[in-house]
Amino acid sequence: MPLCEVQDLQVRFPLRGLQAWLRTLKDGAPPVVRAVDGVSFAIEAGTTLGLVGESGCGKSTVARSLVRLVEPAAGSIRLDGTELTTLDDDAFARVRPSLQMVFQDPTASLNPRLSVRRAVEEPLKLHTDLAATERRARTDAVLEEVGLGADLAERYPHELSGGQRQRVNIARALATNPRLVVLDEPTSALDVSLRARVILLLEELRSRHGLSYLFISHDLATVRYLTSRVAVMYLGVIVEEAWTAELFAHPAHPYTRALLAAVPVPDPDAKRDPFVLSGEIPSPIDIPAGCRLRARCPLARPVCAEPVPVREIAPGHRVACHLV
Repeated sequence: MPLCEVQDLQVRFPLRGLQAWLRTLKDGAPPVVRAVDGVSFAIEAGTTLGLVGESGCGKSTVARSLVRLVEPAAGSIRLDGTELTTLDDDAFARVRPSLQMVFQDPTASLNPRLSVRRAVEEPLKLHTDLAATERRARTDAVLEEVGLGADLAERYPHELSGGQRQRVNIARALATNPRLVVLDEPTSALDVSLRARVILLLEELRSRHGLSYLFISHDLATVRYLTSRVAVMYLGVIVEEAWTAELFAHPAHPYTRALLAAVPVPDPDAKRDPFVLSGEIPSPIDIPAGCRLRARCPLARPVCAEPVPVREIAPGHRVACHLV
């Protein structure tokens, strides 16, 4: 059984303001943003699933749904056999140590009034019964593990570099010995050299502790290095999922091809897939029928207006496309 299994996850946000009022008068019902519209995936213990796609496709909403920062409208989220969507606050608090999250912005994720040691110790106070001496020992151990020595433990966030702040966030996530860590673009706010160090640290920690990750990123080179499987998301749905090597070698969905074609290649003589999409992402309020990519896809045919089948074209390689 997978460590984490998500089935038909749906998240809706109500549209507000004048535009919402006008659409309600026109349609007779208040409009909603279909941010996540039937997403399913599984994460095996000790592995990393990458979730990729353009900004606004719903990746971060999926991440926040897993840790209950956003409540799903429908669907199932199971962690180690426990259904999370039906838990009350007290029951979820007992599960919370096994499920942690590292956010995109390392500065906004830290309380400026708390020292590094207090920030890392905070989840231990909330979620464990450890005595003060045990919490301090655990805090110092996890700070050492992420490469932050005791000399930094009494500093405050404004006294640290961006990379050091993100290491504090990683240490805080690891403090409760989680089984699954949700990483929402954890390196996008860092420069290239710091990004590489943090990625190496994450992989080392995963290997050492048998962690599982949901890794969300725009950086496909990082995704290729860090993940076991990749799910490609577009406009609230997953359009392709495969083992990482298989997806990069044989992208099947037009959207996946376009994402990989846009990755910079340092060799000017290297052959590249010239596949390019046109136009902008449609509004998640007015999602087109059938394939959601068809208005932008140069391969679109009349059949693309019909409901899209999901086909397994190779072991573990699933694609939602009429033309595959």
